[in-house]
This record gives sequence, C-alpha cells and structure tokens, in this order.
Amino acid sequence: MKKEIHPDYNYVVFKDASSDFAILTRSTKTSEDTIKWEDGKEYPLITVEISSGSHSLYTGRDKSYEKEGRVERFRKKYSTKKEEKETAEDTE
Repeated sequence: MKKEIHPDYNYVVFKDASSDFAILTRSTKTSEDTIKWEDGKEYPLITVEISSGSHSLYTGRDKSYEKEGRVERFRKKYSTKKEEKETAEDTE
C-alpha cells in the first residue's frame, strides 16, 4: 500500500439527529464537532438524519407489507369474473 495517498481511518461517532441513537465506528469522515464517548475519550461527531435507530423499517413502526400473496390476489381478481361469466351462461 502506498503511503500518504489514503485518507486517515479513525474512530468517529455517528449520532442520529431525531433519536438518541449513537454508534462508535471507524470512518474516513472527519468533523470539527466532538463528543465524549462512554469510554471517556473524545471522538469526532458526525450527525445524521436517519439511522437504524429512527428508520421505520428497523424500528417496526412501518407495517406496509402485503397480507395476501400474488396467487391469492390473482385468484381473487379473476375468480369473480369467471363466476359472473358462468352465472350469465347458466341464465341463458
């Protein structure tokens, strides 16, 4: 690996702006803001808008999944037309 061409890879804290979620990890990002972490050391602080602590998919607040499968929806959609057609033929 060539020296002096890669950015510094140091510890930073990413903190969610909408919740109290924060994580200490390593990154090449830097910041002027600092925060004192649980181990007593100060690390650069990077504020993010959305993280796994506030995203509705990870927190379970989003329940927008389909209850019916594709086959059931297909049968429901086309079975009524078939039944109507059969009842129309029976009445003739």
